[in-house]
Amino acid sequence: MDDGTGTRPVQALDATEFSALMACFAPFECNPRLAVACSGGADSMALTLLADRWARAQGGAVTALIVDHGLRPDSAREADLTASRLKDRGIAHRILKREGEAPKGDIEAFARDARYRLFDAWCGENGVLHLLVAHHRDDQAETFLLRLARGSGLDGLSGMAPESARRNFRLLRPLLGVPRDRLKATLEQAGQDFAEDPMNSDPAYARVRLRAARDTLAAEGLTPERLAATATHLARARAALETLVAECLARSVALDPRGFAWLDGHSLRDFPEEAGLRALASLIACVGGGEFPPRLDRLERLYRELPGDLAGGRTLGGCFLVPKASAGAGKEQRILVCREVSALAPHEEALPGARLFWDGRFVLSMPQNAPAGMRLGGLGAEGAAELARLGFESGLPALVRAGFPALFDGQGLAAAPFLSWRRENVKEAALCRPEIVVFRPFNALSRLG
Repeated sequence: MDDGTGTRPVQALDATEFSALMACFAPFECNPRLAVACSGGADSMALTLLADRWARAQGGAVTALIVDHGLRPDSAREADLTASRLKDRGIAHRILKREGEAPKGDIEAFARDARYRLFDAWCGENGVLHLLVAHHRDDQAETFLLRLARGSGLDGLSGMAPESARRNFRLLRPLLGVPRDRLKATLEQAGQDFAEDPMNSDPAYARVRLRAARDTLAAEGLTPERLAATATHLARARAALETLVAECLARSVALDPRGFAWLDGHSLRDFPEEAGLRALASLIACVGGGEFPPRLDRLERLYRELPGDLAGGRTLGGCFLVPKASAGAGKEQRILVCREVSALAPHEEALPGARLFWDGRFVLSMPQNAPAGMRLGGLGAEGAAELARLGFESGLPALVRAGFPALFDGQGLAAAPFLSWRRENVKEAALCRPEIVVFRPFNALSRLG
């Protein structure tokens, strides 16, 4: 039925449809707890209302996370207004405030990174495993066009994934197939006000300029629906490639749970070059603790040198790659991939009971009764040499030991948990237990893993 103007009215998204969208991300725990990124705009406010209704029906609950970036004079007032609207709906919420100086350029990227750091910290501290964000079909189409303009390859043109893993939560995008106007209709049906972000009308931003050209693009067949569908098709191709990359990693890499790996260069080169390059990039990002893969030109140069031209070793992405002879007669040479000691993160304070994420790789849970004045850092070449002088033998290459996390106090090296060692006058035995440290890098070895 139309609305008398010859056009069909836009339908609100109902609970049944949203439940079907959420079913794609099952299973959830009993009585699921969800976080929702809520800016107060139409998209995120609609998602918050839908997610709250869904969670309550499952016996769970939602917390809306509102970020005050401090990048505009009215940011605190806008956050408070969003909080007030959620309070009126009986929806739990928290305002997360960014601290520190504002950047001089690339505000969008800075704000996005700041948001996700705050989300990650809050979810980790509160044990919430799922964060929902309100990206929808029109956002997906705009992302495709922006990345196409930048010359992106398959990964970029695949668009935003419905689900991805972050350090402390699953990032879920249940609305990727839903048009923006249906979300506004959902708010209208609910009688819910929302905020208009001034950035959404500022032509300084590429997304705003694309929206202004929407009718022109649609006339040429580049509708949001078609663009989003193209991104979906490319995402399918990317998923197939990732399966091949996972097989390549399984056959060519042995990852030690303490954060180093052995690489079989021959096996890696047996796979198609694109799969081998991606596998090598994943390995380096994982062991090196980097958020992003190494530069393609340097990665390709290293790949061409495999498996036998690494005499003296190579460094890339915070990793050191060095050939090592395997044990046993007739065994092929393997490549040790470990953390580059000179690139280790600086020491940081390790308070009793603290939970620290260090060097982009390790999570340390300090015992509650740990001595005060401890610092977490890399064992380093000096620490490894000191243990050798003390007659301690781990059976691991010195390069590997030097990149391990260690604890220091005013007297120097106090404990090395992965090596089950502590100085004699350090009384807290838990400090030398390997289980207080977990290898959890920014990037897992495989996206399928």
